[in-house]
Amino acid sequence: MDDAVVLSHRPAKQPVDPWRAHAALWEEEPDPSGALVSTAVVFLANRECPFRCVMCDLWTHTLDARVPDGAIAAQVRAALSRLPKARQVKLYNAGSYFDPEAVPEADDAAVAGTLDTAERVIVESHPAFLAGAHGERCLRFRDRLTGRLEVAIGLETADPDVLARLNKRMTLDTFRRAAGFLRHHDIDLRVFVLLSPPYARADRMVEDACRSIDLAAECGATACSVIPTRGGNGAMEALGDAFVPPGLPALEAALEYGLARGSLRVFADLWDVERLFDCACAPARADRLRRMNREQRAPVPVVCHCAGGLLRPTAP
Repeated sequence: MDDAVVLSHRPAKQPVDPWRAHAALWEEEPDPSGALVSTAVVFLANRECPFRCVMCDLWTHTLDARVPDGAIAAQVRAALSRLPKARQVKLYNAGSYFDPEAVPEADDAAVAGTLDTAERVIVESHPAFLAGAHGERCLRFRDRLTGRLEVAIGLETADPDVLARLNKRMTLDTFRRAAGFLRHHDIDLRVFVLLSPPYARADRMVEDACRSIDLAAECGATACSVIPTRGGNGAMEALGDAFVPPGLPALEAALEYGLARGSLRVFADLWDVERLFDCACAPARADRLRRMNREQRAPVPVVCHCAGGLLRPTAP
């Protein structure tokens, strides 16, 4: 699919206020030592990402035009004022923080000033915005922060053929170069990978996710989130058999593999996890996944005798 086809299948966007963050929440996640760290997550409102990936639904809460200067800084200040104090802050914006059409660089100093007590600041970026002038902006933002900068990149999949069909306009080589840029400049890397992306073989979804975790680790990532691919954005429904929604057993297997390999923290994205429930034992299994996210170890599996629970893929 290209941009035109993706756009042709979209439903309408939701109303978004350029001066107010779309959402904000407080959570805890383990740091590399295993200690739980208080975390504020701010979902910024900004212009839509220029990369229209087949599987993306984050555009639903984005704007069609660039926000005014000062709007992003105002969003961050207001969102953090409503949350408990946190040691680290995630600024997620349905795109790339260093995209000047999404987050004006004029706001960087004010944003950094608002985050002067944060020990770590995590932002998102496509590899295209970690090169050239955009890369220089990343370094300037790093230098403005009191705490450590971490950049999250959506690798999605280590399968080059599948990645080429996602309309993401990146390759494994561009991902590796972006990871190398961050490593060279002492910026931490977080990676997002998809469980069962469109066009991937359903019978290899766990194996492919595990290979993606491996690549993230090889490129120096300190954290990796496994995201079960979801439908609902219009384009995914148009794929027919080219997309097979993953189940809870596959997510369990991928997370268990990631935790067992060590060297980086691995998390299961449990947003709307109920859509993966496949049997009566699923709520207990989801609770186990939450424990795995917090403790970074795999407790004894939930004994499940339901038909869905028995369909448990194995990691390579």
